[in-house]
Amino acid sequence: MLAAKWFLGAAVACFAIASVGAPLAVVATTSIVGDVVRAIGGEEISLVVLFPPGTDPHTFEPTPRDLRALHEADLVFINGAGLEEGLSPILSSPELEGKVVDLSAGAELLTLDEDHDGVDPHVWFDPLLVAEWTHRIERALVALDPSGKEAFAHRAAAYREELAELDRWIQAQVAILPPARRVLVTDHRSLGYFAARYGFEEVGAIITGFSTLAEPSAREMAALMERIRSLGIPAVFVSQEFNPDLASQLARDTGVRVVVLFQGSLSAPDGPAPDYLSFMRENVRRIVEALRG
Repeated sequence: MLAAKWFLGAAVACFAIASVGAPLAVVATTSIVGDVVRAIGGEEISLVVLFPPGTDPHTFEPTPRDLRALHEADLVFINGAGLEEGLSPILSSPELEGKVVDLSAGAELLTLDEDHDGVDPHVWFDPLLVAEWTHRIERALVALDPSGKEAFAHRAAAYREELAELDRWIQAQVAILPPARRVLVTDHRSLGYFAARYGFEEVGAIITGFSTLAEPSAREMAALMERIRSLGIPAVFVSQEFNPDLASQLARDTGVRVVVLFQGSLSAPDGPAPDYLSFMRENVRRIVEALRG
């Protein structure tokens, strides 16, 4: 048996046991988190992703199978920053003490304003913040499986190179747009990190907060429509899971184009965004195409 004592961020030091030669039992909450963890863990881990493709992370409800996977896990990787708020009673249970790795811990998180509480959990829309995830993932895996240190380090470094290349590619694509066209209206405030990294401005959202659980008031919708008309906004970006009635109303009343993005999860394996790198490239293509006019 292999015993390792590990400490990550503010987590409490503990011992975790794994069978020699057996892959680590790892759980990731979102498919995006899972894809990055898989890229670093390789064959040394056995991965379960809780949220199926197309699932809104804000509304996920765990099944008994999910709860069993969590209970049996050696490590649980979460996006953090409040994204998995609905799972907080489970993630903070004594059975998972010391196993949960919050990938957003220590990151500079965005907030809205004095009228809105909370922080923006959509950190994955900045590849450089995902590069920070890789360090936390690598440290957590090495702590439980020191024999895999070299393999984990090699994969993490290689993946960071891919993220750096992705960042350069996005900058080149965005450069096509003049600054005046780099404006974003979304279904909810989901693209803040993307906007901050690549020089966009978030000028409005159908739901004014970071979660899809809210509903816009008639006054908020009217104000957004007026802003779209006055600024000549060409497109509104929504997730696949967003209320189609609200999006249709906005398009009908303003003439704006509604463009669907992948937001909280990857596509199915045979879709256009089966991994994180493809997810970002596909979204950037759709954003640039819609805003070019």
